[in-house]
Amino acid sequence: MVGIWRRVAAAFAAMLCIFAMGGSALAQSFLDAEFDPAIPTLSEVVGHEPGQRITSPEETESYLRALVEAAPERARLVRYATSWQGRPLHYLVLTAPQNMTRLEAIRADMANIAAGRASNGDALPVTWLAYSVHGNEVSSTDAALMTAYHLLAATGDERVEQILSETVVILDPLQNPDGRARFVHHFRGALGTVPAGDRQAAEHDETWPSGRVNHYMFDLNRDWFTLSQPETRGKVAAIGEWNPVVVADLHEMSGDDTYFFAPAADPVNPNITPEQLRLYELIGRSNAGYFDRMGEPYFTREVYDLFYPGYGDTWNTHQGAIGMTYEQGSPRGLVWERSDGTVLTYADAVRNHFVASISTAETVATNADRFLADYAAYRAGNARGKAGSGAYVIDLASRRWNAESLGRRLAAQGIEVLRRSGPVSACGRSYPQGYIAVPQAQPAAKLVRSLLDRDTELPRGFIAEQERRRAEDLPHELYDVTAWSVALMSGVNAELCNSAVSGEPLSAGAPIAALTGGSGEFAVAVPWTDSGQARLVALALREGIEARATDEAFTKDGRTFPRGTVLFPAALNSPEKMQRLRVLASEAGAETVALADSWVEEGPNLGSDAFVRLTLPRVALAWDEGISQLSAGAMRFVLEQRLGLPVVPIRTNRFARADLSDYDVVVVPDGSPREQFGDSGLRTLKGFVKRGGVLVAIEGSLGAFSGGDDPFLSIRREAALGRTPQEGKDDEEGKGGLAEAVEIADEETYRGVIADQEALPDTLPGALLNTVADTENFLSAGYDDGAVVLASGSRIFTPLGRDEGSNVLRFAAADSLIASGYVWDENRRQLAFKPYLMAQPSGDGLTIGFAYDPSVRAYLDGLDLLIANAVLIAPSRVR
Repeated sequence: MVGIWRRVAAAFAAMLCIFAMGGSALAQSFLDAEFDPAIPTLSEVVGHEPGQRITSPEETESYLRALVEAAPERARLVRYATSWQGRPLHYLVLTAPQNMTRLEAIRADMANIAAGRASNGDALPVTWLAYSVHGNEVSSTDAALMTAYHLLAATGDERVEQILSETVVILDPLQNPDGRARFVHHFRGALGTVPAGDRQAAEHDETWPSGRVNHYMFDLNRDWFTLSQPETRGKVAAIGEWNPVVVADLHEMSGDDTYFFAPAADPVNPNITPEQLRLYELIGRSNAGYFDRMGEPYFTREVYDLFYPGYGDTWNTHQGAIGMTYEQGSPRGLVWERSDGTVLTYADAVRNHFVASISTAETVATNADRFLADYAAYRAGNARGKAGSGAYVIDLASRRWNAESLGRRLAAQGIEVLRRSGPVSACGRSYPQGYIAVPQAQPAAKLVRSLLDRDTELPRGFIAEQERRRAEDLPHELYDVTAWSVALMSGVNAELCNSAVSGEPLSAGAPIAALTGGSGEFAVAVPWTDSGQARLVALALREGIEARATDEAFTKDGRTFPRGTVLFPAALNSPEKMQRLRVLASEAGAETVALADSWVEEGPNLGSDAFVRLTLPRVALAWDEGISQLSAGAMRFVLEQRLGLPVVPIRTNRFARADLSDYDVVVVPDGSPREQFGDSGLRTLKGFVKRGGVLVAIEGSLGAFSGGDDPFLSIRREAALGRTPQEGKDDEEGKGGLAEAVEIADEETYRGVIADQEALPDTLPGALLNTVADTENFLSAGYDDGAVVLASGSRIFTPLGRDEGSNVLRFAAADSLIASGYVWDENRRQLAFKPYLMAQPSGDGLTIGFAYDPSVRAYLDGLDLLIANAVLIAPSRVR
């Protein structure tokens, strides 16, 4: 123990010694140079040397502004977004004075090239370096500040002169200011006289939620094509304005690791070209040379792949850039004692990211013509139609709002999207309300294909290797989900039409138009068909507009209104409220149908028991330790921002003494909250349900509600296929019974003998699966044909018995289960017919369970109605 502290103290003392060299090169940068004293150092502006202290978001902005003020002819600061908590996000443009004077011409010509047209000679390759998308991966922001300083202050440095003259460098120094502010507040509050290297120390042990996530607790590096967060929307728009040829996203990983840079690990997305892979190699070799000269170890081609297009590396690569993830072992503070006994300092981490930044910018500058030519060839080749001449067509007659919203999200990523109002025909098919079309022949064709194809196939060799590893009881190497078809996730179909289609260009900012139909004074009907309808109902209830919902379909004036349809009767609402309803419908882009009278041709009338009065539910959300911050944030975001339902977070350890009488719904996101709830908290929740409350439990949290003598949900988690878990049979002396005799005749039998009989199913990386609905249950309204859901992990549950409750949505049969993605064969067979959404009454209330999170990453907007059924509608149904 004494040795550890000596090493930590020595490392920290060495770090302070470097900082004390006030006038030396190393005190201002991590590379030798002479520096212009007119360019302020970090110490002069915020009071600490690089790597000595973790720079806060406010200090970061102050220093960037000081640099621009000192060198306006070479630096420009641009605000591109505002975080949820009101913090600015900036990027810093750095280039030589002669380039800065024609910066708009450079940008315009890069847009020309990005559109697939020939350059007019003004373009320069743009290198985009992005830092700290995860707010607690702190060293990269300080590295960004040092990169900016070095490029502006180093004098007589041929490398810097070439970078600035041959390229435009854009630094995005802080992609997640809210998360970083949270981490810095935590760290400075826990810091003592001397920083502690012990990983158990409070300064390394973040409170919930961690600084990794933004305000809504999103992992912003999974939001690139979802665009749910303002930080991402602003960043994607900014990148679209500059069209960089290289994008490096700098991260941190475990403090026991070294440094990772490209080339990436397998699998590689099949839409990535051989030309791009060769440039990865070029940049990787340059980085390796720098790291070798420093004597700094690194690794490549392991762990971090280029398959899932929702990351900053793969998404940008699909746009034609060379998108890369860089990962530095994280000190998660100023000093970290590694498992091997060595010490990692914050200054080490900052230096490594700084060097990788300079190396990357230098590689682009010394190969400027090649990077620009390859980028131009990529975009022009796609625009000429190498990927095909047809289009993906999305019918606006099905989940109209979700289809319209998807079209705008695609357009926001620089994708050409066309829209036709119906009725219209294309590819031999009729579209009565029109369509959204995405042409294949366009500069972003590879991104279009990756996002809209039903499947992106994993390389066969990679699959074979994973199956071999699994056969030998080794973990698989899939890093993220294997399915992300955005149309399926929005609950719509994107059909590939092999002939050209026409339409008006759709703008990302175009409002979704409301649909109105019918005439009369009896009521306004809101068909229960998509996310926009649910949002309208929630907003109307918030303003006190009276509503009734049906759990049976009805037909009026020749039109069938589906289960879940909500009526706003004129007799129960003032003319002013009915007018307000029309305004809300317009703002939400929803569909309303005015009904002249109450007579229906089929189904229930308004006075039937099939209709219930809706009221705005009061919703509590379990919050804090024991709950996944990602799940809590995504569910809160979907409820508040997409559906318009206010949420009150309640800390998990408070449920033991909570008064839930003011609430109608308690949502418990994914997690393991049993310990935090305790027996008292579970009793509180049990009483809440029995008195008429609705409890919604998600994924891992089902474990807290499915055991004991009086479970909320009478389900059990299943072991893996082929396992036979049994209750232990102790003998009279309590030493355990005899084992069953087994003959081991071959290796297959041997593997069965040594297998863990309590083992869970192998972890499913993430696939889109088909479900079948119980159409007699109101919770499946809007999903008569089932839903496509995302399943990942190893949780598989037994179905509820008919006497216990309802399996509202169950997974489809094995041969029709997979909608998109890769699923282990035994998982496919075991998941078949098992429940996804289940409901069990208890007393006057109801417990609803989701086997997998319907709000995950907020990209399953096709499941918004399912969430609304559970949270918005269920409280009125259980009364």
